[in-house]
Formats: sequence, structure tokens, C-alpha cells
Amino acid sequence: MNVLTVNDLHLDYGSGASANPILKGVSMHLQRGEVVALLGPSGSGKTTLLRAVAGLESPKSGTIDIGERRVFDGAARLELPAEARSLGLVFQSYALWPHKTVFDNVAYGLKLRKMAAREIEPKVREVLEQLGLGHLGERYPHQLSGGQQQRVAIARALVYNPPVILLDEPLSNLDAKLREEARAFLRELIVRLGLSALMVTHDQAEAMAIADRILLLNNGRIEQQGTPQSMYESPETLFTAEFMGSNNRLPAQVVGREGDAARLQVEGMQLKATARGAARGKADAAALIRVEEVRIGRAPVDNGIQLPLSTCMYLGDRWECLFKGEAASVRAYSKHRIDPGQYWLEMPAEKLWVF
Repeated sequence: MNVLTVNDLHLDYGSGASANPILKGVSMHLQRGEVVALLGPSGSGKTTLLRAVAGLESPKSGTIDIGERRVFDGAARLELPAEARSLGLVFQSYALWPHKTVFDNVAYGLKLRKMAAREIEPKVREVLEQLGLGHLGERYPHQLSGGQQQRVAIARALVYNPPVILLDEPLSNLDAKLREEARAFLRELIVRLGLSALMVTHDQAEAMAIADRILLLNNGRIEQQGTPQSMYESPETLFTAEFMGSNNRLPAQVVGREGDAARLQVEGMQLKATARGAARGKADAAALIRVEEVRIGRAPVDNGIQLPLSTCMYLGDRWECLFKGEAASVRAYSKHRIDPGQYWLEMPAEKLWVF
């Protein structure tokens, strides 16, 4: 069952001739117990879509349904205010009241809903315990770490059991180490409580780790959607492939095609490749391979090019090696630091994509 359905949503900033279209016919759904990530670069429309669902932005046309209840219909001029949609919203800045305790911050939404005090306390205590905050109820936001503040914001969004929780860049204010821990905590919490969540992020690793499904937005439209694995391993466009991983883009010339198989000319050598998406019928194309798919060796290989090593960078669990030729620049990973010199860089045909 869908707990959220968005159909053909259009939203502009400004009006008339100066109108700037932000959402250009976006359609999506969120099922019960599912986590969907809205992923994309700045300006792609992901935060605007989240805010439109929340009732904080007014679309021009389309519909939004929460469960079986319609909350926006452009044609019928129906638009329920944010407070009538009963959605949980976690802001990027957390937006905690600095003069209220953790308990009072979490209880605020229940008080607005005129719930009796005797009912509020057990609800707040329960959600604080679920998020490991039970001992911090009397503290103020400035007495908490960034990760604790984030959990208070999530508790406040969860306390009245909303049908959908909306997360706007929920981990962006945390440092790198804390982000990794919070990412695992957030995924575990969502699964344990059976939440339905719509999350905005610009971080593809974060989206892949937390979400069941990813919607990649590009210039106000959905470029591609699917499971994290399908998005990473089977991109249908160059934009998706480049956004979803760490890649080498090669200066290549297509010299032959047969179905999905393509032959490329790179640094004077011919390589076999796989055509994806619209590239299956194009004469010109861009060639791309994930950094982790390039294999480094000294001996000649059937599907590879020979380039000199330029530099190596230590990343802790591996070395990232950069090879530079006259036109091509290729990065590859190695378990060990390698010596200067010429190397063969093997590129498996099924992993060397043409778009």
C-alpha cells in the first residue's frame, strides 16, 4: 500500500514570463515500511519536492496523496496546510527550541495537538528510550552533541506516529566519523520501527546505505529510479553513472558497434565496451568505467591500455593510483603502493560503459 503518492507535480518560482520551473512533472510513490531517498545535485529539485509534500511549498499543478487522503490537487485548487498533513519533518538544522529541554522539545507537537498532559509524558518517555535519549530529557540542546541533537529532532518527528517521516539532509551537520555512525543508527531505527521515510540527500553513499529505493533527480525531473544496487550497477544514462560512483571518463572514439557491444579507440588502442541506454543507437558516445573496476598489471592484457604512473595516494585501506597518457587520465585502486613506470590497465568489457 502506498502511504505517499505524488503525480505529475509541477512547481515554479516566480510567475508569468519570469517564472523559473523547479519541478517539471515529477511522479513518485512511497510504500508502507519503505525508505526512499531523493538524490541529486544542488538545484535538482529534491528539497523543493520534499517541501511540497510537507506543505511548505505550493506547487502549480499535479496531485499529492497521503494514504487515501488527497492533500494537494492543483486542478481542484485543494491545498491542505502543513499542520493538517500530520507528517514528521526533520530539518537539516534540527530547528530545536534552545530554551526548551529535550523533553519539552519532543512534547511540543503533542501539546499543539491539545493532547492531555497525562498522555504526553508516557509517549515522550517511550520515544526518548527508543532513541537512546531517556537519560537526557532534562538537558537543553546546547548541552548535547551534534548526534544527540539529531536524535532529538527525529524523536520530535516520531512522537505522534506520523504516516511518513520526511528527512531533509539529516546527517549533513555531522562530522565525517559521526555521519558513518549516524547512518547506521538511522537505518537500524527505520527498520526496527517499520517507518515509512522520504529522505533528501546529495550524498550517494548515504542514499545507498539507508534507502530501499533511490530517485535520482536532474534539473527538476527524475533521471532514473531503482534499488541502490540497480542504480549503481545498471545506470541507464551518463548522468546516473557519473553521479552514482567514482569514475574514469575516457577520451574515446567509437569505431564499431554490434548490438550492445561496442569497440573504442583509446590512446591508440582498441577496447571492447558495453553500450548502455540511449548509446545503443548513437554514433558519438562517452566512455566511462568505475575506478574500482580497473585492474593494474605489468603484463600486456587483451582489453586494456598502457599508461605511465603519475602518482599514488594513500587512503588507509588502499592506494589510489593515477596514470596519465597523452589524452587519457585513469585512476585505479591498489592494495599496495606501486613503483613508478609503465603499467597495463585492464578494463573488463562488461564494466567499460558507453553512453
